[in-house]
Amino acid sequence: MKNSIKVERARLDMTQQDLADALEVSRQTINAIEKGKFNPSTILALKISALFGKPVNDIFELEPED
Repeated sequence: MKNSIKVERARLDMTQQDLADALEVSRQTINAIEKGKFNPSTILALKISALFGKPVNDIFELEPED
């Protein structure tokens, strides 16, 4: 699954730690999601979506192999 979290963070001038703190997860979790090594839970994906003010489908995108 591809995602635009890094781009959205940059748009809001947020560090990985800032985002992690806002979502109450670890910075390592944010890093793993950004690198595509970890798929967030539905609840976490919805929280990310709400924080960025964008629909989930604008932030996360399925790839053909998904």
